[in-house]
Amino acid sequence: MTEQMTDPITGPATRVALVPGCLALLPEYASLHDPVEELRAACRAAAAWLGADVRVIAGEQGTRVATSLLAEVGTAPVDSGAAYLVVGNGSARRGEKAPGHLDPRAAGFDDVLAEALARPDVEVLGGIDLGLADELLADVAPIVRSAHLLQTVETVAVDYDDDPYGVRYWVARWA
Repeated sequence: MTEQMTDPITGPATRVALVPGCLALLPEYASLHDPVEELRAACRAAAAWLGADVRVIAGEQGTRVATSLLAEVGTAPVDSGAAYLVVGNGSARRGEKAPGHLDPRAAGFDDVLAEALARPDVEVLGGIDLGLADELLADVAPIVRSAHLLQTVETVAVDYDDDPYGVRYWVARWA
């Protein structure tokens, strides 16, 4: 699962947020009943918290989601700035009805990732096995790529941590 990434990351970060690249967050997938209402609220709040000058670190699908979330809070991605919106998620193989069906390695992989996001553990995040991540349908390359931004973090908030539909999603904020 190779994805084109956005521009190189340079400069210090003042705020970093992680949201999943869940297509259900896009307006074109809206329905009368919002199946990801809690996730959507957490993502919007994280995007708003970042402020106006936000750089996006994501693959193609994640960039669509990030651009949409930023538009919902009245801004757009920029090429320079000290705030970063990272788009990635854990395994999509967490159950029999998950997009990739059940893989017994998924829960352990996601648990290690969840713990590293909550601390944050820059070494663990930067060293995630991308081969295993691909096998587990986990979109973590943007997380690996941005791990160094969390080196000087003083505050962490994990606003959402769940696996609806067998895919592990997090919304987290670091400053």
